[in-house]
Amino acid sequence: MEMKNKKELFGVVPIIPTPFSENEEIDEDALRRLIGFAIEGGVGAACLPAYASEFYKLTDEEKLQVVKIAVDHSAGRIQIVAQSNHPSLKVAIKLAQANVEAGADMISLAVPRIFNLPENSLKEYLSGFMQSIPDTPVLIQDFNPGGSSLSVGFIKELMDENSNFKYLKLEEPLCAPKFEDIIKTTEGKVGLLEGWGGLYMLELIPVGISGVMPGLGLCDILQKVFMLRKNGENEKAFNLFEKVMPQIFFSLQNMELFHYVEKELLIARGVLSNSVVRKATYKPDVSTMAYIKELNDRIVRLVNE
Repeated sequence: MEMKNKKELFGVVPIIPTPFSENEEIDEDALRRLIGFAIEGGVGAACLPAYASEFYKLTDEEKLQVVKIAVDHSAGRIQIVAQSNHPSLKVAIKLAQANVEAGADMISLAVPRIFNLPENSLKEYLSGFMQSIPDTPVLIQDFNPGGSSLSVGFIKELMDENSNFKYLKLEEPLCAPKFEDIIKTTEGKVGLLEGWGGLYMLELIPVGISGVMPGLGLCDILQKVFMLRKNGENEKAFNLFEKVMPQIFFSLQNMELFHYVEKELLIARGVLSNSVVRKATYKPDVSTMAYIKELNDRIVRLVNE
């Protein structure tokens, strides 16, 4: 069977947040609006349910539910990357296969980092996962705040042994030399994406990354930044990026804060009607909420310009 990868991931691939009603149930209509916002933003793909989607607060049934809605509403207009995270390989495979059955174009998986594991254990986990969906392209995500991310040699071995290992997302500072090494070692066969809100995108686009995976609220702006930088219009890219930098930097102080800031921004942009985040979550104080509003108002003014 031919691998179902309609087109390459390129540019901005936003993470779709999970919208909730006031009683913390998934708001399906709001989710459809979020998918529509991504399509209108000019991106080629979107990902869910990831960390920025509060995936760790969703049941397995809810994870599949949001993927089905995204696939249905996108109707092929953008690719849907279905995150299938779970520390248990058995459960992760079950999630991934259900997402493939639901019509996801690509499957994403985070390296299990709850406890420190040697690379041979990680290789068994990741290879077993990819081999369970051999006809579907896979994006591996590695965020390891307690240590280094996957080594270059390990990445090369995974690529050689798993033909559907197509993309790698790393979230760490000072990673340009490592990205260059990965591109050279894999001969560019594994596309690289930068996470962490797109914070390091201007540094890494000239290195040769395929794209970035930020939040949804800035996806249209960051898509413009990406293309400007890619096309050598560097002054315009820097000028535009500098205008959203305070919002990105502030929101990434804490993941639970990010959920609130992101949903408040989407309210300001007319997409969501509330900023409900499932408990337990960060509760900003009055002064913090005022600053968030100030930041988001600046984004709205920028868009209107």
